[in-house]
Amino acid sequence: MCGIFGAIASHGASLRHPDRIARMAASLQHRGPDGECIVGHERARIGARRLAIMDLTTGDQPFQSPDGKIWMVCNGEIYNAADLRREASQPGWNYPFRSRGDIETIVPFYERYGVDAVARLEGMFGLAIWDDARGRLVLARDRAGEKPLFWADVRGELRFASEIQALLEYPDQPRTVNRKALSLYRALGYVPAPYTMFEGIHKLPPASVLTAQEGRVEIRQYWSPAAAAARPPRLSPNNAGVLRETLLRAVQRELMSDVPLGVFTSGGLDSSLLVAAAARAMPGERIHTYAVRFTEPGYDESEYAEAVTHDIATVHHVVTADDESLARALDVVTRSLAEPLGDPAVLPTWLLADAAREQVKVILSGEGADELFGGYPTYLGHRFAERWQRVPGTFRSVVRWAVDRWPSSTGKMTLEFMLKQFLSAAELPWLERHLTWLGAAAIEDGAIPELAGKLDGFPHDDLLNRMMWFDFLTYLPDDLLVKVDRATMLASVEARAPYLDREVMELVLPVASSVKVHGFTTKAILKEAARGLVPDRVIDRQKRGLSVPVARWLNTGLAPLADRLLRTPLLAEHRAGRRNHARRLWPQLMLALWAERWNVQLDVGSGRDSQTQRVGAPRSGVHRESR
Repeated sequence: MCGIFGAIASHGASLRHPDRIARMAASLQHRGPDGECIVGHERARIGARRLAIMDLTTGDQPFQSPDGKIWMVCNGEIYNAADLRREASQPGWNYPFRSRGDIETIVPFYERYGVDAVARLEGMFGLAIWDDARGRLVLARDRAGEKPLFWADVRGELRFASEIQALLEYPDQPRTVNRKALSLYRALGYVPAPYTMFEGIHKLPPASVLTAQEGRVEIRQYWSPAAAAARPPRLSPNNAGVLRETLLRAVQRELMSDVPLGVFTSGGLDSSLLVAAAARAMPGERIHTYAVRFTEPGYDESEYAEAVTHDIATVHHVVTADDESLARALDVVTRSLAEPLGDPAVLPTWLLADAAREQVKVILSGEGADELFGGYPTYLGHRFAERWQRVPGTFRSVVRWAVDRWPSSTGKMTLEFMLKQFLSAAELPWLERHLTWLGAAAIEDGAIPELAGKLDGFPHDDLLNRMMWFDFLTYLPDDLLVKVDRATMLASVEARAPYLDREVMELVLPVASSVKVHGFTTKAILKEAARGLVPDRVIDRQKRGLSVPVARWLNTGLAPLADRLLRTPLLAEHRAGRRNHARRLWPQLMLALWAERWNVQLDVGSGRDSQTQRVGAPRSGVHRESR
């Protein structure tokens, strides 16, 4: 695990700003506090900041081929590395490995198979390969999008990095806002791939390979979730055991580590199943678990997490999230991220990671389960909406009138809030309804077709599955996985998501929605698979999710900040108690804080951005350099 970066000049030119490579490294130090190394020459340099997880003594990157013509850096873990190493060590190949870890296995497979080698990798990764003999750069990202990778082509010089701020170290990097990205952020609360908020800086999509050679840049998919979803399903309510064994294998694979590891747990099904699977895979070892305790009434679920740990006998740690600690997390996150993220759960996630770093360097997390198995209450809401639309219009109007006059609360998922959310969008087309329920501040012209196009190639006969696939393609990689990656890496901790193992994804993606959401039961097949591993009281407990008391916070501790940065009538309505607009206000506040931190001028209130100014001054090669 590390932060990777580099720059490649085309057509034999020299790098224009070779001194900025070291600054790229410095900007990614949090991703790799255990060391730094850069290799290259006047036309190409790549490097890595290392967080040592596997092969602590011989695993320093970059790796090079024996003839020195291929250089490679990778952020992540390759879970099938042992199989790849055995294959590359066979007679007739006998690759001379210099390390004992997982990452170096990429080099011999690229030597033999070229770009197609990426499809042989099982794991989470953002990687870069410079083929000096061919003058070819290869960038690739894992199938689900667990690990990030950004790139920019500035007048023929291609630069890449694990986070955007490393690319902003260059004085010639354009600093203008991408209007399409801004529009999509207002609809989603995050920026979906391939966009970033900066014009000219791109996010490599999940399951994609970029090749740059002789001034041409091409991007293609090496794995298709649409093709996986279109395959005949192999999972039914009668063979949940197949899913159980698949998940146990996934957890077993992702436990590989030469350093201590733990599990983030909420007391819910997803994380509890990970804890149980890890305990089964490591008998006799006590696993560290971490849960957040909110001081806000109605938000705290730490007692459920602690109850699970008694059953499974883990070493349990509780991290308090009060106004003071959340404010500290807000300061760290908004100072550090060069992309706005409207998900407040990034704050307690950072608090958990910051606390976990005292005992472990690797964490298992439950991302992906809700999107794959239909875990969100929103999916049930869509089913209710179809029925609601058949109710006589007069009755619907009376209900809307009565509910609208119900005093607003700032609690977590209250009946008043859920009813108002439901009625706000129940009669809209499904995608607009979905986005509205998720907190869209504004759905501007062109956003719906752009987002609907994400489902091209997926089957059309299962509407509820299409909603899950949409979340799998957008909300999961561009919000949830961003949240987990940035929050954990800011604390120099690696997070892994076993539900996003390829074997699990390919098993679950084709399954009919009725197997996942059965009647009013969400995650039906996952619950069956968990029985016997996880206590029934956990399986049957209603999902709550990791939420932050934003609604009350906007009226109290964050009131001065919101008053200064937000110019919208929604804030006045929220303060007056007429409507809980926390889901819509928080992404706007994060956008305003991002613009202020990076000196970007945009008019948050009107929905239009003004002429953008330069982004803040960059912070403070080559043959092999090490630190």
